[in-house]
Amino acid sequence: MRMVFPNLPVKDLQRSRDFFAALGFEFNEQFSDENAACLVLADNVFVMLLTEQRFRDFIKGDIADAHSATELLLGISAESREEVDELCDKALAAGGSEWTPALEQGPMYERTFQDPDGHVWAVIHMDLG
Repeated sequence: MRMVFPNLPVKDLQRSRDFFAALGFEFNEQFSDENAACLVLADNVFVMLLTEQRFRDFIKGDIADAHSATELLLGISAESREEVDELCDKALAAGGSEWTPALEQGPMYERTFQDPDGHVWAVIHMDLG
């Protein structure tokens, strides 16, 4: 089984931990410390939230300002439209911001938000039934 580890730079690690905990996510403390938090999205998908100083250890060049440019879209699935709305509403209440209006396209329902560092998350439900 492959594992996926997207890495995101964050300005304030504790603020990011608090934000994602408010959305109901957990962290793998075995891979977390004062410079990194391992956000668990699924059994084999983990987002590494890295302080900007630690993130610089892995890159060349500058860190993108996610508030002014989109460096990637992080798409996560939801079991229902209600779960999409619930997760996005929690994100907005916890300090995130709406990125684009809700999108309905055939069987797909999607809402997006930016986390406090400007990273864009798309929460998607596909009604394939």
